[in-house]
Amino acid sequence: MKTDSLQMVVSNEKRNAAEEHFWRGIVTLCGLLIIALTLVIAAFLIIRGSVTFTAFHHSVAEFLFSPEWNPKDGVLQYGGNVGAAVYIGGSLMTCGLALLIALPFSLAAAVFMTEISPDAGAKLLQPAVEIFVGIPSVVYGWIGLTVLVPFIKKVFHAPMGGFSVLAAGIVLAVMIFPTITTLSADAIRGVPRDYRMASYGMGATRWQMIHTVVLPAARGGIFTGVIMGLSRAFGEALAVAMVIGKTRAFPKGILYPTNNLTAAIAADMGNTATGGEYNQALWSMALLLMIISMFFILLIHLASGTKKERE
Repeated sequence: MKTDSLQMVVSNEKRNAAEEHFWRGIVTLCGLLIIALTLVIAAFLIIRGSVTFTAFHHSVAEFLFSPEWNPKDGVLQYGGNVGAAVYIGGSLMTCGLALLIALPFSLAAAVFMTEISPDAGAKLLQPAVEIFVGIPSVVYGWIGLTVLVPFIKKVFHAPMGGFSVLAAGIVLAVMIFPTITTLSADAIRGVPRDYRMASYGMGATRWQMIHTVVLPAARGGIFTGVIMGLSRAFGEALAVAMVIGKTRAFPKGILYPTNNLTAAIAADMGNTATGGEYNQALWSMALLLMIISMFFILLIHLASGTKKERE
């Protein structure tokens, strides 16, 4: 009996070890496939996006800083202008304005959910934020087109009927609000309770505790939320394209229309000759967006590393 029991135990251990190795192999394979897919996409964008500079002999300075955008749309045609400064400036303006609008509301919502009224925040505000996350971007764009654009035209007398940087910035602000709010709330919840008690013990009020202790301690997580929100704002195409006006000119102010990188790519990529100068210039825009995303990811890792060093 003892021998049979021992053999059964050994058999079960071997079976469990085999299953563990099998599933570990599956998980490892999936992880390697994701890494390989990311590297393939990056390599593809680098190869396609660099043709503008290697085959058509345009300079990086022209692409980044020139406002002249008139590439040739033909496989054997070249010699046009590929200055994407208008699109780059439009992306920076709309995303910067969106961050200025969304950040105060996101921080206020995160503080309310975690410090002021956790019960009401969990029952009311948290579900509302989750609903915002699930709304498709085309819905944001449609509401912006039918409600926000006419409102801006009527109230601010925008010269181009309400299509403007302001409209794009507000739409993006609403879209990045859930990301910044959720990550900021998680960062604030991660602050040890002892920090709060120590602050109260030294005579601080609740607002002083939040301002001088909790928010500085959660700074790394809040910064990560801001970067993630900006990443989504830079990558958004459809909603922005519906309200920004899509003009190839620098805006005179936030009430004027312009264009951005993602809207230009989405609008023109399917209408250009594959391999032509125009098509390759759009691929260069896509490469620039990838570089911007990688820069944001690097910032997140740097912020996380700094936070761990302080801990």
